[in-house]
Amino acid sequence: MTESLEPHRTMCGIWALFGSDDCLSVQCLSAMKIAHRGPDAFRFENVNGYTNCCFGFHRLAVVDQLFGMQPIRVKKYPYLWLCYNGEIYNHKKLQHHFEFEYQTKVDGEIILHLYDKGGIEQTVCMLDGVFAFILLDTANKKVFLGRDTYGVRPLFKAMTEDGFLAVCSEAKGLVNLKHSMTPFLKVEPFLPGHYEVLDLKPNGKVASVEMVKHHHCRDEPLHALYDGVEKLFPGFEIETVKSNLRILFDNAVKKRLMTDRRIGCLLSGGLDSSLVAATLLKQLKEAQVQYPLQTFAIGMEDSPDLLAARKVANHIGSEHHEVLFNSEEGIQVLDEVIFSLETYDITTVRASVGMYLISKYIRKNTDSVVIFSGEGSDELTQGYIYFHKAPSPEKAEEESERLLRELYLFDVLRADRTTAAHGLELRVPFLDHRFSSYYLSLPPDMRVPKNGIEKHLLRETFEDSNLIPKEILWRPKEAFSDGITSVKNSWFRILQDYIEHQVDDAAMASAAQKFPINTPKTKEGYYYRQIFENHYPGRADWLPHYWMPRWTNATDPSARTLTHYKAAAKA
Repeated sequence: MTESLEPHRTMCGIWALFGSDDCLSVQCLSAMKIAHRGPDAFRFENVNGYTNCCFGFHRLAVVDQLFGMQPIRVKKYPYLWLCYNGEIYNHKKLQHHFEFEYQTKVDGEIILHLYDKGGIEQTVCMLDGVFAFILLDTANKKVFLGRDTYGVRPLFKAMTEDGFLAVCSEAKGLVNLKHSMTPFLKVEPFLPGHYEVLDLKPNGKVASVEMVKHHHCRDEPLHALYDGVEKLFPGFEIETVKSNLRILFDNAVKKRLMTDRRIGCLLSGGLDSSLVAATLLKQLKEAQVQYPLQTFAIGMEDSPDLLAARKVANHIGSEHHEVLFNSEEGIQVLDEVIFSLETYDITTVRASVGMYLISKYIRKNTDSVVIFSGEGSDELTQGYIYFHKAPSPEKAEEESERLLRELYLFDVLRADRTTAAHGLELRVPFLDHRFSSYYLSLPPDMRVPKNGIEKHLLRETFEDSNLIPKEILWRPKEAFSDGITSVKNSWFRILQDYIEHQVDDAAMASAAQKFPINTPKTKEGYYYRQIFENHYPGRADWLPHYWMPRWTNATDPSARTLTHYKAAAKA
């Protein structure tokens, strides 16, 4: 292994309570609900001087045996406690720049040094990576919560009026907590791109002081001042833009090599995952990594995705794995999938089945733990088919930013939960701060579909790179839940045919009474909702609305129902 692939702690699950009225050992059982996020070890630790406050931590991929466990505490700052989940890609650069003395090899230690040096706002803005954290400062009696720009790492919180606070990587670690004043504890996702400051009272309870948005996706992040990306050229000439995008994308993949565990890559054969896989393989060769890159594709017999992924794997020379599943296996895991996801959104559930099954395969049959994928590209680069219907480039830009803001409810949620359920850690280069902020700063008319092809700019950028085969570079968008099945019988049809016999018409007729929030309009929606309510009764408000395409009167989120898709399929 080369120096660039440094030791560090990878994915994990975090959990904390402040001001609990109940027995902590009973409450701590809730933390076991997220053990899948860190199957290697776990730890609970009480906070000195606060008998009703504690941290819980589940750990994956132990390297720094002595100091890798959390909460992270270092001799220099005995009053600081940190529990975090994520990767801080620029921790070494910042350590060298500010000449911080590290006590561990853990990337998160940088949070303690930055906080001591410049306070919470500067700390959060300087982190290049994905993160969710709980930082406790007992000297100044403060608690801080923070989450990365797009919510790639999950974080949930529950807080009562009398100041009891519970925080966890997944909602399932909070829903069974007891509190004397509140029989039903309200649990909600912590907003991406924000940090919260709370006062810690002598009795261990907290009071929220402020909630701050620390980064807008279009702004160049503060940490860009300290990174080593070669100088980008100014202006919006097409060749300049393409060159800048290639530099930034290459860098986005390179910085994500930070791990001591084997790296693999999901490969659907679509544009996004193919670009990630090809760039990743190139970077691993440059870093002189000794193992071959494993790529993973899933589908049913006759799946267009499997064929396309095979072409890409042959082109780039990866060690390729094809995972076949049948409709029965897909239907059988729906209950597990919805429990893992913590959502009943229709398109998310459909697309999660394949990702859940492939993650299960990777965990069981290979030693790849850190998994790259193409998530975030459709939202960033206007890849959904309905973008062809955008009334103007400005409206398309607005929609792209809305999708990015809501990623934590849909695609990023799916990607995190389906992989974390099997103890894998996902990395998503398209959501790199610098790459995404640059892409969003381009003139709106550069980013819209052109010549009937979505993501035209992204495809054009890699036109002459020979990274991936030309027919893949210009392959039209497949909805993931459709591409994994056969052309003749799509996954969403298989699901609907099965569910037709599971939900009767009388149940649909009374759906609005039974489910007043986000009332399901189809039997498929009703079926997922029933499973969700079985696991998380009364939590329907975790989903503000179903994912649906814009500028079309579609009644189903599948791309197969859109007129543009139908026309392309006939052509």
